[in-house]
Amino acid sequence: MNDDKHQIDSRSKTGRLFVISAPSGAGKGTVIKQLQKLKPEIVLSVSATTRAPRPGEKDGISYFFVTRERFREMINQGELLEYAQYVGEFYGTPKNMIDSCIRQGNDVLLEIEVQGARQIMELRPEAVTIFIIPPDMDELERRLRNRKTDSEEKLAARLERARVELDEKHNYDYIIINDQVLRAAEEILSIIDPA
Repeated sequence: MNDDKHQIDSRSKTGRLFVISAPSGAGKGTVIKQLQKLKPEIVLSVSATTRAPRPGEKDGISYFFVTRERFREMINQGELLEYAQYVGEFYGTPKNMIDSCIRQGNDVLLEIEVQGARQIMELRPEAVTIFIIPPDMDELERRLRNRKTDSEEKLAARLERARVELDEKHNYDYIIINDQVLRAAEEILSIIDPA
């Protein structure tokens, strides 16, 4: 059967969308940095957020740091693929960059929390979803405390939120345990580029 609709033209390859979520402190940022070393051509989406930058973070590279007013404007103008509130701050994915990269044949990685991931699962069911978990809650708390960026109150809120988010892991296509960063990154790479 020669059905032109089902023939694949390598010149018109579109990229794929990958979603990575994890509770705060599970190490997803560190795993993603390692993944980028293993696969530098993957495009990491830059999210917009209303939270303040952490030491070493740069606007337009780590996040687009925006005011709450600008974030509301982005929502109202339909500029976000998804958005959510997390521990009092807003996070969202600007859609133009994502769609442009995918049309150009690039795989795009979204590093987003579970609320946003749920929206992506509904809007883009073809997206491949990956959930990173810590080895256990004690390790998660240790990682969060070692950051030394949160008050005890905010730390308690992050830990409570992490427990809720961990209940969502079974909604994802893959679950990765981050007990060793390189192993976790290699496991994600095998999902992105199966042998």
